[in-house]
Amino acid sequence: MKSKSTHLNFSMTERAEDVHAAKEIENPLPRAVLRPNSHYLLDGEWKFSLDPDDRGLRESWYLGHKYEHTAHWPGSVETHMAQAKGQQQAPWQDKIIAWYERDFPRPERSNSSTQTMFQITFGACGYETRVWLNGRLLKTIEDEEVHFGEYTSFSYELNEEHLLPVNYLTVRITDTMDAEIPRGKQESHVYKRGGIWYHTYTGAVRSVWLEMVERNRLRSRVGVISVIEDSLVRFNITTRIHDPGNYVLRLNVFEKENEAPVSVSDFPLRLEAGQKQQYVVVKVPGTQLWSPDNPHLYQLTAQLIDANGYIAQIEAHFGLRKFGSRGRHLYLNNQETYIDGILYQPGTATYEEMRRHMYAIKSLGCNLVRVHIAGVDPRIYNLADEIGLMLWVEVPSPHASTRKSRENHRAELLRMLALIETNPSVVIWSLYNEDWGAQDIATNPETRQYIMDTFHYMKIRYPQFQVVDNDGWQHISYEGKLKSDLLTAHLYTPELERWQELLDQLADGQMEGVAAFPLVVGDPYFYRGQTPLIVSEWGGFGFSDYGGPQDLDDRAERIRQFKQELRKRPIAGDVYTQATNIEDERNGLIDPHTGALSVPAGLLKS
Repeated sequence: MKSKSTHLNFSMTERAEDVHAAKEIENPLPRAVLRPNSHYLLDGEWKFSLDPDDRGLRESWYLGHKYEHTAHWPGSVETHMAQAKGQQQAPWQDKIIAWYERDFPRPERSNSSTQTMFQITFGACGYETRVWLNGRLLKTIEDEEVHFGEYTSFSYELNEEHLLPVNYLTVRITDTMDAEIPRGKQESHVYKRGGIWYHTYTGAVRSVWLEMVERNRLRSRVGVISVIEDSLVRFNITTRIHDPGNYVLRLNVFEKENEAPVSVSDFPLRLEAGQKQQYVVVKVPGTQLWSPDNPHLYQLTAQLIDANGYIAQIEAHFGLRKFGSRGRHLYLNNQETYIDGILYQPGTATYEEMRRHMYAIKSLGCNLVRVHIAGVDPRIYNLADEIGLMLWVEVPSPHASTRKSRENHRAELLRMLALIETNPSVVIWSLYNEDWGAQDIATNPETRQYIMDTFHYMKIRYPQFQVVDNDGWQHISYEGKLKSDLLTAHLYTPELERWQELLDQLADGQMEGVAAFPLVVGDPYFYRGQTPLIVSEWGGFGFSDYGGPQDLDDRAERIRQFKQELRKRPIAGDVYTQATNIEDERNGLIDPHTGALSVPAGLLKS
């Protein structure tokens, strides 16, 4: 396939000494932190072939291959298979291997500076991805020949000497039904398609782009921890250095509408080659706090300045907020708050559809969205920041409990954390859900130890989040201490009288007979109101497994009745199931394509 663009022109980051106020920048790429440079999307038509016999590596397809089909990137391998076979949908069993290739012309520099280099970034791709440029195997910035994971971005720095007048980018993607890898609700060898388990959706699922970056720069990731009592903001900045030396890290904080920064701080650093993280603390005077009712955001311009005054820059927004728990209650910015939440499963929704979903969820009266064991386009996290929706995010779960599945789970958690530490909307993390991938949690000390260790790591490293060990039931108690910030329960019944009984049992601290499994495992746990109670799944009315009214008016009335019963009891929040229909789960309140509500606005607001 020949590229439609004849030249790729890149302009370099400006070396202006004066810092300009950050402005609203339309972001066409799946990223949360921006870099003020040029980029070239490599989306569009690619050559495509399946490799069912795994011959491609042996036969060196990356050096030349006659591809049978074309496919549009981004798009799932399932869609590309179906198009190649002339089908509506093409499921696969056990393992899938697909190869993609496209060409692009040599990018042209706007000048001859040696301070910059070219980089290719994949917004998300996988589960296993190998990439070649002109037949040369590339390594990610993290030095991986094979990148694992399909929910977060990864990048390759390019050696300019290897660029040709016409360049060929070759990608090999592999996925399996392996139950040990993070899958969320995609089917596996353990959980097969049907009911609450969905078709696989993998491969080239987000954009890929070519851009110019500085050799010595800040990675496009920013950690933010605010201490609202003293107006201090702790930033975690990641540097990427090719030329060791003395640098200055300069952080400029703006009110979005102001030309002048409200805070400027310089931090001199001696940096060696490679990548490292640096914590710095900035005082932001006269701060306004972020909340769903007042989603106030600040703009950050972070600059790395070398000894010659050359500036490498990234831009992000952030908010100041504090979210935590004391006793039975949750507090946002030291004010007691109740979670009016909804379960959200994006499935195969496009970015534009997800945007519509978020606005619709806001109009339902929700202040929180539980993004259910799935990765979403990072721009959705930014949108939640802007419109005022708290987010409860979760690690896509493996489906088997083994040492290898725990290693994969931790790796996925760390990949997600590196890119979601910026957003004030993210307030809660779940490590597991309903013991998927931790099925032996009640009997295996190794499983419980891993979850406890991860919980402790999160509490020390990421104090801005509330952390749930295993959402729904079978929380871990060790020496009588709950290894979860929240005591959550999934309660499904369509009958109002039974609903009242379950809520009474939960509020009274009954640990067994409330949810499908005991609420706590490990050592005895005696509940006396020391932890917030969250009904983190309920309702599901319309789905055959959960029952309840099919008529929309009846459904809305049942939701009102159930919600009223929740608010009569000492419960700190609830999450209705769910936002949209997805595959067999026909229990949504929002049209998955248009975002239109099928129930009255404000229905889920307390």
